[in-house]
Amino acid sequence: MKNILILVFITIYVLMGCSMPHNTLSEVENKDGWQLLFDGSSTNGWKMFNGSDTVVGWTVEDQSLVALGKGGDIGGDIVSERQFKNFELKWDWKIEPQGNSGVMYHVIEDEKFAAPYLTGPAYQMIDDLDFPQELAEWQLTGADYAMHIADPDKKVIKKAGEWNTSRIIFDNGHVEHWLNGVKIVEFEAWTDKWFELKNSGKWENAPEYGLAQKGHICLQDHGSKTWFRNIKIRELPDKPKSFDLFNGDNLNGWVEFGSEKWYVEEGAIIGENGPDKEYGYLATTRYFNDFDLSLEFKQVKDGNSGLFFRSLLEGTKITGWQVEIAPPGKDTGGVYESYGRGWLIQIPEEKEDALNYGEWNTLRIRLEGSKVTTWLNGKQMIELEDEKIGQAQGRIALQIHSDSDVKIMFRALKLQEL
Repeated sequence: MKNILILVFITIYVLMGCSMPHNTLSEVENKDGWQLLFDGSSTNGWKMFNGSDTVVGWTVEDQSLVALGKGGDIGGDIVSERQFKNFELKWDWKIEPQGNSGVMYHVIEDEKFAAPYLTGPAYQMIDDLDFPQELAEWQLTGADYAMHIADPDKKVIKKAGEWNTSRIIFDNGHVEHWLNGVKIVEFEAWTDKWFELKNSGKWENAPEYGLAQKGHICLQDHGSKTWFRNIKIRELPDKPKSFDLFNGDNLNGWVEFGSEKWYVEEGAIIGENGPDKEYGYLATTRYFNDFDLSLEFKQVKDGNSGLFFRSLLEGTKITGWQVEIAPPGKDTGGVYESYGRGWLIQIPEEKEDALNYGEWNTLRIRLEGSKVTTWLNGKQMIELEDEKIGQAQGRIALQIHSDSDVKIMFRALKLQEL
């Protein structure tokens, strides 16, 4: 019996000695490109959402990053200083009884958004077993909150106060949620089915929800004490795709902003002023960040228009940048910033004759990081480097200018991601 006890103690000692300390990377993890988002002793690498680098309402205890439960629907959340695009994220967590929290990704920091969940999809973390109110399936732990439910037949969750291990994989739109070693959610972002879900539920009135291709990781303080540790991430490679932005038949993949007229005729998108002669936009349903885009346009009347990129819309207020499409002598191919600095670059006067007014023209735009290059009918118009452009993301949008008599046609919109 004594020998057996000794053997048990030796086994326990060996196992404890072989166990990996919290908030560290193994040799294999280092080799595979994993990075720590929490060092186990400080809030370095985190900041308040839309706020300062000084983290409040959180503390570090027992090698855990702890939300103290002082937050609410708005306020209290922290975000990673770094942004991530395609990644695998894993972490350990536990929550107090009847608690509610979550982890979000692709969060955009901007004064337009009062809370991270208005842009960032959430991995739900909640006390499934003892929450005081009845929960819908899309509110339960592991769900892609308010979008995709966690498979109840596969899910194993620990009770409040015990540690769980979770994982999110975002791989070029392919998304997986894991809980305690089991995959419980899997879906494809930005498909027709995804947009149908987004536009028919909680996010119907949150137009930018889930569209960002990159952004901050967010840890939520939703009014419950929550512990996080072993927060690790590894970035995954981009897999650029090509898109025909217009199918030649209808406006699938586009959404209208404003009361101006957008329709399809003879294989072209046509934009016209409505009776109010206000601004109008036809924007892609999804975001595009780095790309090489070509399109053809024809100015039937007036022709005061533009193609916006990395832009956000609130009704007909658009923030972002446009490649100008305008009548002769008005800098077609130049870049203008709306609600900001105005013209960033106009085209040289000697290049104005590149525009074939009233005929079909070919416009090409290459956008890579902070660099924008445009061509009109094969002639380079501008080349621009701008830090603010490099930090942004958003939609592509076609414009109808206000106070004009505009009729313009677009076709052959082809985009290659970079």
